[in-house]
Amino acid sequence: MRLTARTKIDELLRKYPFLLDFLVGLTPKFSRLKSPVMRKTIGKVATLQQAASFGGMSLPELLRKIQAEIKRAGGEEAELDLAETKSEPIASKEARLEVLKDIIRELHEGGDREELKRRFAELIQDVSPTEISEMEQQLIDEGMPEEEVKRLCDVHVQVFKESLESQVLPSMVPGHPLHTLEQENRALEKILERWSKLLGQVEATGESGLKQHKDALVSQLATLAEVEKHYLKKENQLFPLLESKGVSGPSKVMWAIHDDIRAGFREIRRLIDSGRAVELAALGRNLSGMISDMIYKEEKILFPMSLETLSDEDWARVKKGEEEVGYAWVEPEKEWKPAVHAEEVSPLASYRRPPEDVALDTGSLTPETINLILKRLPVDVTFVDENDTVRYYSASSERIFPRSPAVIGRRVQNCHPPASVHVVNRILDAFKEGRRDVAEFWIEMKERFIHIRYFAVRDENGAYKGCLEVSQDVTDIRKLKEQKRLLDWE
Repeated sequence: MRLTARTKIDELLRKYPFLLDFLVGLTPKFSRLKSPVMRKTIGKVATLQQAASFGGMSLPELLRKIQAEIKRAGGEEAELDLAETKSEPIASKEARLEVLKDIIRELHEGGDREELKRRFAELIQDVSPTEISEMEQQLIDEGMPEEEVKRLCDVHVQVFKESLESQVLPSMVPGHPLHTLEQENRALEKILERWSKLLGQVEATGESGLKQHKDALVSQLATLAEVEKHYLKKENQLFPLLESKGVSGPSKVMWAIHDDIRAGFREIRRLIDSGRAVELAALGRNLSGMISDMIYKEEKILFPMSLETLSDEDWARVKKGEEEVGYAWVEPEKEWKPAVHAEEVSPLASYRRPPEDVALDTGSLTPETINLILKRLPVDVTFVDENDTVRYYSASSERIFPRSPAVIGRRVQNCHPPASVHVVNRILDAFKEGRRDVAEFWIEMKERFIHIRYFAVRDENGAYKGCLEVSQDVTDIRKLKEQKRLLDWE
């Protein structure tokens, strides 16, 4: 056999199977050749020149060692061509993903970042946002903890940064959900600039500066924290749709970083209140860096990948739901129109309502499930229709006020003592006339504190459809202090 720079690893191992153990023994970097998946993917497209680079040796050195082993183990004299050639980047999608995963695994094991960037440039050169997403997804599916992927997410981006920098997100029509998210990012960058200047002033003047600029810091932090709406749109609009297409790894990693940023906001508020200027400035800059990095990851990875993955119907679904979350700092423009009408869009592309379900505004449930949910609510619920007739009460195990099935179909005025009927009528009349929507009371009963509220129930056109009474024992709720963020089950 003639050994050249372009000889494929798979070709070599098929002719000389004994070389597998030999190559693995040459350098730990070849140990992954033991994996059948690696041999079927990378092995079929990677050349010996690329293998030499991967293994950290020169091409002539690798070829001579292979030649010597073929002669020793097989008694054959292999012909050598030591001329190096320009390596072509790996084109096979499966092989590219295996190379990417291999690079990231080595990063997680403490590999040299610059060496791995060089290997990436030689074997892959360009990487698409979708490939990065698929790579992270596969690593998680294969057992790498999400927390570990998140921990080195910034390092991943640094390795691929030169390739990502060359990619430009296509211009979005104003009003498209991605265009709105991009506009929010531009506003966010300006807010971060003002935040950074404030931090600089605090950093330069210490605790006295913190006292002087405290109001401005609180105000600017509140403005910056509006990024919550931006993140909620991703978490509740983009991520579920990507998951419905089988893409969940990148979403989980990003969501975890969102939570780190939220924790940063809470800590900064505490530091402002405690007057700790040095810690505030350091944490404030770290938070700014995390938010800026997230902008980069969105626009270089998440948004292009979403654009490639989601359909016109999916984007109509995103548009339909984003108004419920709201917008951060900007209002969406109106030029973009979904290809599918909002009323034709179901909650999720992968979801089909079972025929026995009752269709609700957000999802669907069987009548049995609806009944179970209403019985499990930590409140008493009673519904009176537009004709003042009691139509329903929740049969929970520990009701605050006793009810019996006999009240169903009875006029609500007859369910109250004569002395209080005038109050009932006053509430219902105000609801029916549209003058009020809520009435509330609180009383102490048997050493418990009870909160009672009445809500007008109206249809989409504002027509009165009845009154909902909600009663809740808030005795223990009123005693809550500080925060409880961890599960304390034994």
